[in-house]
Amino acid sequence: MSPRSASVNEELRRRSRERLLQATVELVGERGYEATTLGDIADRAGSARGLISYYFPGKRQLLQSAVHRLMHRTLEAAMAREPHTEDGREPLARAIDAVLGLARDHPVLMRTHMAGILQAEGFVRCPEQQRLAELLRGAVARYGSADVDADYPLLRALLMGAVFALLLPGAPMPLASLRAELFQRYGLDWELGVPPGGE
Repeated sequence: MSPRSASVNEELRRRSRERLLQATVELVGERGYEATTLGDIADRAGSARGLISYYFPGKRQLLQSAVHRLMHRTLEAAMAREPHTEDGREPLARAIDAVLGLARDHPVLMRTHMAGILQAEGFVRCPEQQRLAELLRGAVARYGSADVDADYPLLRALLMGAVFALLLPGAPMPLASLRAELFQRYGLDWELGVPPGGE
């Protein structure tokens, strides 16, 4: 039997990493962070536990990469949805709705993610985060920003603040109010994107 080619090995590694990220999203969403072990994640992914440490320095970094992957894929799907438009306001509206929708649909996962960012390890820069950043930067550029390097971090901060406000235990803000505030700030019509109740 001939050895596998480098491209086949690379594809197998990519798939293995993807399974670990997906298993993390599922398990933390179901059980929470503390109740999910690396062994549980490896079992759900059908992988050896040693593979986790091969790809990720620890559980917190694995979780952040997994959530960034979910955010990237959700945002990518929202941007690809019909109808396509030349108006840069629509992609920005879709981006805002995609992120707010993740907080609404995956509260345990997103709350855990936000808490992790505030830990000592801070914000993890990983391939998934970079893909997410590219999409958000692209939305800011299409919107017509004259200074994407300044406007993208501000949008990211505003979205993180909105997610925090949606998920704050005991005092959450309504999604519609947060959306209205963000849409007003960017001069977006309520009908753009996916208005609440319009899914």
